[in-house]
Amino acid sequence: MRKFLSTLAMAAAASTILVSTQAYAETANPFKCEPGEKYVMNVMVSGVEYWFPVYEMFKQAGQQFGCETEYTGTPEYDVNKQIATFDQALAQKPAGILVHPMNSDPFIEPINRATDGGTAVVTFAADSPNSKRVSYITSDNVAEGTYAADAVAEAMGGKGEYAVLENPGQDNHDKRISAFVTRMEAKWPDMKLVGRAASNQDPTKAYQAVLSLAQAHPDLGAVFMPEANSAIGAAQAAKEGGGKIRVMLADVNAKILDMIKAGEIFGSVNPNQGMQGYMGFMLLWLAKHPELIDPMNDAKRAGANAMKVPFVDNGFSIVTKDNADDFYWDKYLKRRGTKGIEE
Repeated sequence: MRKFLSTLAMAAAASTILVSTQAYAETANPFKCEPGEKYVMNVMVSGVEYWFPVYEMFKQAGQQFGCETEYTGTPEYDVNKQIATFDQALAQKPAGILVHPMNSDPFIEPINRATDGGTAVVTFAADSPNSKRVSYITSDNVAEGTYAADAVAEAMGGKGEYAVLENPGQDNHDKRISAFVTRMEAKWPDMKLVGRAASNQDPTKAYQAVLSLAQAHPDLGAVFMPEANSAIGAAQAAKEGGGKIRVMLADVNAKILDMIKAGEIFGSVNPNQGMQGYMGFMLLWLAKHPELIDPMNDAKRAGANAMKVPFVDNGFSIVTKDNADDFYWDKYLKRRGTKGIEE
């Protein structure tokens, strides 16, 4: 009887511990959104495929925390129109906004206004460093430009002429171009920069620019651009010129992947967009809940957000013929069984 009662007592104690643990887990888990807690992602040129995997993982992180998420932005390459959509999102009083600021300085006031009003702001892929954004997540744009330069120069035997297409004023694009040119000058002195043109993510402008560059410089061997849309026009111009111009870029979309596989585009450096979105959400959520963090610094005394993390590197991948199939958006969505930006 004594043994039976002892066993019964142990079972009761174990049951009590289990129930208590479950109750604690249900009531004390701080990593959970309140009902109606919403986080928004905001971009320009919202139809560009680059953003879709970013939002896919931003959305997944939100779902795991029990939060609401929304994809917003303007279809135009227009900073004023993007700011208007940012303000529309802000009017919903979201807990936080993950934003890709088209240009740095015009976004200082909107981001500061959002932060002062209690909405956390994290920038991604491009930054507004003089604003009150709490964190910035991106791939290493300098490393991307450097890798692209080495790949192109090595393929050309370290000697030849090249050109670049640009989108002046967009922080991450400017860094990629600057790093590409700087690397060429430092490591490949026999590679000569013969032209620069502003394509502003417009395939038609890129097409015309490469045609003009090739006509002015018959020995042009390569052209680099910091995004995917321009590469479509550049590759078409290179193809019409006999295919001797190597087209190197950053980012991918389905058309770019098709062209890489067909040998019409030399290659691409592609940021790990999914990690950008997932970690972007994590930074944003923690920025909204800094009370969970008690670092050994003067944040409380200074009245600063204890979560402030200046920079997070989400990494990048090199896309070639060998691995292009792993980067198709439609295949990714089918594998995941979701509706992408539509949910």
